[in-house]
Amino acid sequence: MKAIACIGAGGPEVLRVVDRDVPVPGPTDILIKVHASGLNHADLAQRAGFYPLPTGVTDILGLEVAGEVAYLGSEVAGRSVGDRVCALLVGGGHAEYVSVPAVQVLRVPDGLNFTQAAALPEAFATVWMNVFQKAALQPHEHLLVHGGSSGVGTAAIQLAHALGAHVVTTAGTDEKCRSCVLHGAQRAINYRTEDFAEVLLEGERKQFMDVVFDMIGGSYFERNVQVLARGGRMVYVSALAGRKVELDLVDLMRKRLALFGSVLRPLAPAEKGAILSDMARVVWPLLERGAFSPVVFDTYAYEDVASAHRVMDAHTHTGKLVLTW
Repeated sequence: MKAIACIGAGGPEVLRVVDRDVPVPGPTDILIKVHASGLNHADLAQRAGFYPLPTGVTDILGLEVAGEVAYLGSEVAGRSVGDRVCALLVGGGHAEYVSVPAVQVLRVPDGLNFTQAAALPEAFATVWMNVFQKAALQPHEHLLVHGGSSGVGTAAIQLAHALGAHVVTTAGTDEKCRSCVLHGAQRAINYRTEDFAEVLLEGERKQFMDVVFDMIGGSYFERNVQVLARGGRMVYVSALAGRKVELDLVDLMRKRLALFGSVLRPLAPAEKGAILSDMARVVWPLLERGAFSPVVFDTYAYEDVASAHRVMDAHTHTGKLVLTW
């Protein structure tokens, strides 16, 4: 089968289409014929040599796919060959076939195509686990999403808005800010021209946040603490602008704040399966009745994966990029 791997660490030029054996599924696995696979920042970090692979994980890139069931392990029930499915992976998604534990496989929501479905698992599972399970965002609460134009950011905006929360976000251009508003943000702040903490806390009608969802880190941390309401929750899923911060514990105690952090990829299949099952119970009906659709910026044939990585490196897109197979 054809697959995407790297010949070393570096830029998009190290990406290669390679020939690999079709994986052999175990008794509790499903073999999927891939039609589309989503790109994520973890793919870029792995390509650049900044993301060591978990032990035993394939070097083939790709953390989420959509396609058709090609084969079922002997202990798998409730699925049939030919079913339209999407899946959350630990790796190996940028390939014509991938084997994945059955608990990490979901049916494609009615009305969505494979390209849209491939944009769901990683981004929406990240949001569901962190914003709704860990930080327990409630209807009518206020959520601040940093990186609102990213795949994870657009998913957070859409889902929080659909479930009744009030969303504020930051993005790097006025055009991206407008896009975030179209996807459900009540307010979008251009971080290149405005300080989000100053904007939210100016004047007599200060706007405090109940939850901050951050993938930026660095200098954002102190300002996140400033804008959080008493009893607020702050959750980190990446640290693109810096991983080391200073924390005044008195601020944490005085405002009774909770701080969370997590990484989805290394979780055991049972843990991922529990997240996906809970997410699908709530999110799939929203998708099927048209409350929102995953934001796909563009698609690329798998042979043109380097072009897709260049777009992601340039941060000029909004939402997800997807490879077609």
